[in-house]
Amino acid sequence: MSATVVVVLSVLWPLTGLVSGLLMARRGYDPLWVLLALPLGPLFIPIALERIRRGPGVAEFGQTGEPPGRTGAGVRVLVGLDGSEQSGRALETVLALFGTHCGLIVLAEVVPFDATESVRRDVIDAASDRLATVAAWVSIAGAVHTEVLTGPPGPALRRFAEGQDMDVLVVGRRGKGRSGRVMGSVSADVVERSQIPVLVIEPPADRPDRAADRT
Repeated sequence: MSATVVVVLSVLWPLTGLVSGLLMARRGYDPLWVLLALPLGPLFIPIALERIRRGPGVAEFGQTGEPPGRTGAGVRVLVGLDGSEQSGRALETVLALFGTHCGLIVLAEVVPFDATESVRRDVIDAASDRLATVAAWVSIAGAVHTEVLTGPPGPALRRFAEGQDMDVLVVGRRGKGRSGRVMGSVSADVVERSQIPVLVIEPPADRPDRAADRT
C-alpha cells in the first residue's frame, strides 16, 4: 500500500466518523456520540443511519397525563423550557400576555434521544422534576400540563404543538440551560418552519452599568 493511500485513509477514516457523529448530534442525540464515531470511522455509518431514522416524540407525559383536546375558547399555549433564565422569562411573558385567557399551558423540555434508554433515565427524571417545580407556581384558570419531549428541540416542539392543536408556541432566544439546549437555535428553527404562530421572547437589553463593567 502506497504512502499516499495510507495518508488518504488516515484522513478519511476519522472524517467519516466525525460527519456521522455530528449528523446524529444535529438529529437530537448526545454530542458525545462523536467520540465513539471518530475511531470507528465508516463502521459507524450503519449505527448512525439506524438511529437518525427516529422521529421526535414524547419521552414522558407529566403527572396530569396527555393534554386534553380542545374543549373551550381558551388559548392553548406550548412553552419550551430548558432551565435557563431566558426560557423562564418566556413563561412569565405568557402569563402576563394571556393570563386568565389561557385554556391550557403545556410546559415542555426536550432531551436527547439517548435519554429514553434505561441507562439514561436520570435525564428524563431531572427534566420532569424541573418542569413540575415550575408548574407548581403557574396559576391560570385552565389546565397546566408538563411534557418531556425527545429529539432535536425545534422539530420536537413543532411536532408536539401541531399534533396537540396548540394556538401558539413560545420560546426564549439565546437560552442555555442545564439540559444543554441552546434555545436561540430552537427559536430560529420554529420561526422558519412552524405551522402555528410562534412567540419568541428576546433577552433583556443590557443595562448601562453592565455594559460599562465589560469595557
